[in-house]
Amino acid sequence: MSRIDPIGTGLTIGILVGGAHLGWVALVATGAAPWVMNLVFRLHFIRPPFEIDGFDPSVAAFLVGLTAASGFTLGWLFAAIWNGIADLRASAPFR
Repeated sequence: MSRIDPIGTGLTIGILVGGAHLGWVALVATGAAPWVMNLVFRLHFIRPPFEIDGFDPSVAAFLVGLTAASGFTLGWLFAAIWNGIADLRASAPFR
């Protein structure tokens, strides 16, 4: 079991999660978000219960920043746990 880099893993997950939310921000800014949300809900047999507010740059920046930071933290934590398990397996008397 190989060790993985916590910083690299954190950056990868943070960019992935932050990027997905950046895509949502772009949909809200262009006015396409209600159409996409309604489509996704209806494809899952759910009547859309929500409304999309108007675009606010400060809320958008906070959303992307918070999700990217949360993704980094979860990625780093995942790598730290993974590496701890890898170290335990490497030092185990019976593999």
